[in-house]
Amino acid sequence: MEKRLVLSSRNNYKLTELKGLLSDLEIQIASLKDFPEMPPVVEDGKTFKENAAKKALAAAQFTKLLALADDSGLEVDALHGQPGVLSARFSGEGATDEANNARLLELLRDVPEGKRAARFRCAIAIATPEGQIEYAEGSCEGAIAFAPRGTNGFGYDPLFMPDGFGGRTFAELQPGEKNAISHRGRALAATRQLLVARFAV
Repeated sequence: MEKRLVLSSRNNYKLTELKGLLSDLEIQIASLKDFPEMPPVVEDGKTFKENAAKKALAAAQFTKLLALADDSGLEVDALHGQPGVLSARFSGEGATDEANNARLLELLRDVPEGKRAARFRCAIAIATPEGQIEYAEGSCEGAIAFAPRGTNGFGYDPLFMPDGFGGRTFAELQPGEKNAISHRGRALAATRQLLVARFAV
C-alpha cells in the first residue's frame, strides 16, 4: 500500500507539527495545499469531534487518500468554555491570531491570576475514502497569561501557560517540549497505532 496521508488543512504550522510528531514513520504527508482545487469545508459542527470528522471525510473522498483532520480549540473557564469550537474565528470572520488573542485578553481583563484556568482540546479523525472514521482526543490543562510571550507556535500559544512549566507559554517552549504535552500531541499519540497498523510500518 502506498504510504501516503493527507492532512485536511492548509495550515503550515499544523503540517510542520504533524510531520514532527510522525517523523520516525515512513509516511509521505501531504496537505490540502497540494490539492488547491478542493473546495473549503464548512466547519459548522457543534463539537471538535464533529468538525474533525467532517474535514477528514471530505479530504479522503476528494483525494482518495487516507485523511487526518484535527479540530482544536481553547476553553477558558471564566468565559464558560469560550472560545471553544469558534477558537479560530473568535474575533469574527477573517480573524487573525493577533486579533483573537487581543479579544481574549480584553474579555479576561478583570479576571485575576488564579481564575484564568483554561485547556486546549483536540479531536482527531482519520477517514478512509470509503467513509470509515476513527477518532482520538487529547487535552492539555493550563492558564491564560496577561500578555503574549514567545515566538514559537501559532494561535493562542503566546497566551497559554501549560501546567508544570513554570509559567512559560506554549510559544516559549521548544517544539519538542510542546509536542510532548500538547493536546494535539496527545491526541495524535492515540491515533499512532492505527497509522502503524494501516501502513504496516
